[in-house]
Parts: sequence; C-alpha cells; structure tokens
Amino acid sequence: MAPSVLAADLGQLRSEMESVNGHVEMFHLDVMDGLYVPNLTFGAPVIEKVRPAVDAFFDCHLMVREPLRLFEALAKAGADHVTLHTDVCPDPPEAGSLARRLGMGFGLALSPAVAASVIRPHISGLDMVVVMSVEPGFGGQAFMPETLSKVETIRAWIDEEGLETALQIDGGITPETAPLAAAAGADVFVAGTAIFARPDRVEAVGRLRRAISAALSSVDGS
Repeated sequence: MAPSVLAADLGQLRSEMESVNGHVEMFHLDVMDGLYVPNLTFGAPVIEKVRPAVDAFFDCHLMVREPLRLFEALAKAGADHVTLHTDVCPDPPEAGSLARRLGMGFGLALSPAVAASVIRPHISGLDMVVVMSVEPGFGGQAFMPETLSKVETIRAWIDEEGLETALQIDGGITPETAPLAAAAGADVFVAGTAIFARPDRVEAVGRLRRAISAALSSVDGS
C-alpha cells in the first residue's frame, strides 16, 4: 500500500504522513516541475524535512523534464526509489545504474497512452514498473479501466522471467478499483484521496487491503 501524499494537506505534510506511518509499506511522492506536467509540487528539500518522521519506503515518482539531475539531491534527502517516465528516459540502463550507485531503486512509469511494449526490453533491469491508470499531473482523477490490460501484460512478462519486479498501479485507486488492479496482477497500490480524504486514515488503508484480499481470494479460488 502506497499512499500518495499529493492528496494530503501539504501544509501539514509531516503529520499527514505520520497518521498512517506504520500501517503502510511505502509513501508515493509525486515530484512535479510544472513543465513536464502543468502541476508543481515539491522536491528534495521537503522530502528531507519529512524523512526523519517516517520509516516507510519513499517511492519518488518524477514527473519532470530532466529527472537525472535530481537523483543526487533526492538520494541525500532520503528517497529509496525513483521512477521516471519513458519519454524522458532515453537510456534506462544508464539511469538505473546512476540511481543504484546512489543507493536508490529504479523504475519506469507508463502513461495511459504509452504501450507496455516500450518497457519490454528493459523490464529485467527494473525494480518497479508503474502503470498509470490516470493521466499524469493531478490527483483525484477517475480510474481508467482500459489500463488493466497493460497490467495483465506486464504481470505475464514478470512471471515468465521469474523477476521480482514490483508492479504498481497509480491513479484512481479506491476500494472498488483496487480489486480490479489486484486481479490483473498489480502488487503495489497508490491511493490518494481514498486515504487522505477519509477522517480515519488507518481504517481507509484497512478497507483497501480487505478489498484487495477479497479479490485475490476469489481469483485463487476460481
């Protein structure tokens, strides 16, 4: 489970993250530059400030035009993983090598219009693949069910090669859509408003987990 802090109250970010710390495996931090996508969020200085209060994995999704120049600052700030969009990552092995030298994992993100085949040659070198089920740039968008076929395709590749690559679904994840993504093969779920818009965040996380577990039990029992 990876709460997206884009949906949190950014003016109270530290306490917002603390409200679910210990109940989730990672936090999803959307770093946007206002150029690659219209929105502008935060960068390494903010991440550095919240890092001491949170012990979960920090998954940084970079929606920026020049992502590699941010790697060193993000690593120093406490990022555990960076994900780049395919159209700003012409050399994934080089980017992955740089990330790992700095102590971070590395992944690629696929926007809805990008075919799964783009990452096929690189999948064995990725720690995570992110399938975006909304358009990048803004939270609160509706889930795009047509992206589930992409999740199924990538899950098949991961399983065929016996990889440990995580498969993340990002966008519009709710107790209704998370089971669909789980059944398709996703194993990391980015949820924003489904968690931070709820008064009881821990219960919101539990509700998502229960919905996913029920879906997987149904698949296993079929």
